[in-house]
Amino acid sequence: MTIISYEEFDKVDLRCGTVVKVEAFPKARKPAFKVWANFGAEIGVLQTSAQVTVHYTLESLLGRKIVGCVNLGEKNIAGFISQFLLLGFADEAGDILLTAVDPKVPNGRKMH
Repeated sequence: MTIISYEEFDKVDLRCGTVVKVEAFPKARKPAFKVWANFGAEIGVLQTSAQVTVHYTLESLLGRKIVGCVNLGEKNIAGFISQFLLLGFADEAGDILLTAVDPKVPNGRKMH
């Protein structure tokens, strides 16, 4: 485990969002979805590629509250620009389970 200061942690911008669009991503090397999430008026809608196809379907992700890191910069994944990191934890098989957010948390709210 690496210890970081509170000041370093405060630079990580974790925000609550709602998934507003999901598509299959057949060009990805590993099974993935294209995910768009609304992070509120200040940030808007951002897109990402997420390897969450084992535990989730397109339908089950739509409208789901999620947590995303929104200040890592953009990354090109098989020709698709990823603008945030969708957060989750790996199960025993290494498949991702998304971090849960109470539905009452407004989009764009920063994690403290």
